[in-house]
Amino acid sequence: MSAQPAVSVIVPTHNRADYLAVTLRSLARQDLEEPYEVIVVDDGSTDRTREVAEENGARYLRHDPPRGANAARNAGAVSAGADLVALVDDDVDAPPGWLRALVDGARRHPDAEAFGGPIRARFDGPAPRSCGRELPPITTLDLGPHDREAALVWSANMLLRREALERVGGFDESLPTGGDEEEWVRRLQAEGEHVVYLANAWLDHRRSGDDARLRSLMRSAYHRGRNLRAYDTRRGAAPTLAHELRVLAGCGWHTLRRACPQGLVMGAHSAGRTFEAVRPR
Repeated sequence: MSAQPAVSVIVPTHNRADYLAVTLRSLARQDLEEPYEVIVVDDGSTDRTREVAEENGARYLRHDPPRGANAARNAGAVSAGADLVALVDDDVDAPPGWLRALVDGARRHPDAEAFGGPIRARFDGPAPRSCGRELPPITTLDLGPHDREAALVWSANMLLRREALERVGGFDESLPTGGDEEEWVRRLQAEGEHVVYLANAWLDHRRSGDDARLRSLMRSAYHRGRNLRAYDTRRGAAPTLAHELRVLAGCGWHTLRRACPQGLVMGAHSAGRTFEAVRPR
């Protein structure tokens, strides 16, 4: 690339070459008129991740052995050539106007240091039936149709100014998945900085094949529940065990009363939190 990119897009990944291929194809068709770069940070994959990255024109970095998603984000940011650093997960599908909406939003809100956009759940193929009263069992974000200040945004769809990373430090590499990017956003806000939700910078967060089936969604929700409870404990914000048990019982009642299979996913998440609450330290 002969010119400095206007934005660098970081994609951490681990053994999900099929998902990654969809993500990179969507990033390759962005309609941003300025130059941009895509950096894949491979966290110790053993599948075709490197070939997929190279086939789609992305820069490729590798951690071996794996060091976690936050370490991948930090490595990508250090390698990035732009002052704006975008983060996405390896299982998203971004429409052509996504990156332009992020860059335009950063220019429209010069006082903000971090940004996020809508994250829409998308299931490719069969998925558990829902009664419509619960959120999709993957990370989503919808704060409405207009730009606004946000309490939290997620790394599936996030934009940062490099100077913010340099000032408050990188992502905490000791955290597991669950609370990993949230800790950085809270640290930024503790410095008095603003985070803005950009309503037009939306993308799809995908699940496909076996990953969209009930058993896989429950297993993922359980582990995420454990990690989130551990993060809440670390920051001194964990609810009581009684609260966790009430939520778990409510998930069971919801599942039975509504005959809602997706209630089992909520229950698995709550079970993970409850297990972590009683686990001996």
